[in-house]
Amino acid sequence: MKYIDKRIIQITSGRGPAECCWVVAQVLKYLMDEAKTTSIKTTVLDRVKGDENGTLRSASLQLVGNNLDQFLSQWIGTIQWIGQSHYRRHHKRKNWFIGIKLMNVNGSLVFDEREVRFDFTRSSGPGGQHVNKVSTAVRAIHRPTSLMVFESNHRSQIQNKKEALRRLALLLEKKNMDQFKEQIRESWENHDALDRGNPIRVFKGSDFKSNYESKKYKSQRKSDKQVSIRRLEY
Repeated sequence: MKYIDKRIIQITSGRGPAECCWVVAQVLKYLMDEAKTTSIKTTVLDRVKGDENGTLRSASLQLVGNNLDQFLSQWIGTIQWIGQSHYRRHHKRKNWFIGIKLMNVNGSLVFDEREVRFDFTRSSGPGGQHVNKVSTAVRAIHRPTSLMVFESNHRSQIQNKKEALRRLALLLEKKNMDQFKEQIRESWENHDALDRGNPIRVFKGSDFKSNYESKKYKSQRKSDKQVSIRRLEY
C-alpha cells in the first residue's frame, strides 16, 4: 500500500493589483481540478478576498494523497498569466505574476493518549441505581494544552473514555488548524515581492489556458528527434 502524504501550500498575489488577485482565484480552481484527476484530495484552509468580486489576495490549500512532491513540482514557484486586464481595459501591461509556495507550518501538536489525564466521576441524570453508584463519567484533560472534555453519554466507563479521547483529538486538531491559518495569514502579510523570473507555469488569455502540457510535448518531441538522429548515425 502506498504512503499517504500531506502538504500545505499558499497561493499569493504578493500584494499585487486586482489582476494578480484574479489570477490567484483562477489558479486555485485550476490546481484543485488537476489534483482531483490524480486522486489528490484538496481542502481550502483559508482565503483572503481581494477588492474585486471573485478575486483572492491569497489562499491556503491542504493536499493529501500519493506522490505529492511530484505533483507540486509542477506548481511551486512563480505563475505567470499573459492577458489583458479585466479591470483596466486600456492598461498596457500584459504580464501578471503570482506565487505558490510550500508552507512549513511549525508548532503543531501530535495527539498522544499518554499525555491525557482522566478523572472518573458518577454520571448524573436518568439511569437508575447503576448511574448513581458507579463512576462511569469521564473527564479527559490534555495536559500540554489544558484542553478538556467531559463524557457521560454511555453507561460503560470504557466507552465514555473512548469517546472522550476521540473528542479531545478533534479539539487538538482544530487548535492546530487555527494555528495553521494564523501562520498562513502572517506569511501573506509579510510577503511583499515575487520572483518574476523563470515561471514554473504560464497561462494565457481570458480562457486561462496553460502552456504546461505543450512545453512537455515540445520537450518530448525534441527528445524523440535526438533519438532518431542517433539511430541514423549508427
